Amino acid sequence: MIEELDILEQVAEDNKIQEDVKVEDSTDYTLTREFSGKYSVMIGKRKTATSQVRLYEKGSGIIVINGQALDVYFTVLAHRAAAIQPLLTAGLQKSLDFSVLVSGGGKAGQADAIAHGISLCLIKLNEELKPLLKAKGLITRDARIKERKKPGLKRARRAPQWSKR
Repeated sequence: MIEELDILEQVAEDNKIQEDVKVEDSTDYTLTREFSGKYSVMIGKRKTATSQVRLYEKGSGIIVINGQALDVYFTVLAHRAAAIQPLLTAGLQKSLDFSVLVSGGGKAGQADAIAHGISLCLIKLNEELKPLLKAKGLITRDARIKERKKPGLKRARRAPQWSKR
């Protein structure tokens, strides 16, 4: 029993260490502000998540998601990294501001939907970024969604166990 508690404490400490790791760039994603001026809008989708991304050209690298800062909305490092991957690929994380409205799905799907929308905004801003983003697979909309349950089955394709007698 004591050994199990020690193992659980060690796992908890390892998780704290992973959460303390910062994203590879030095941009502060804890800032929020009200945006004004001209912007371009693109829609990004993944699974059942949909994001409406507004790109403000004259900015300082602030990303606001549903009124919250990026670090506040996405507490998991992997979700944060997935959401800003197009900016890191293009090297524009310090010069553009984004305001994002996202709904549906879970956090992972929302992060990928935001990345898809940001990629499309960057292409709208500069067509020369398209081959770079396409090579990373950020432009293509990943249309895989959960298959619906069929009547007579337990799940989408899982049939009840067959008995001989």
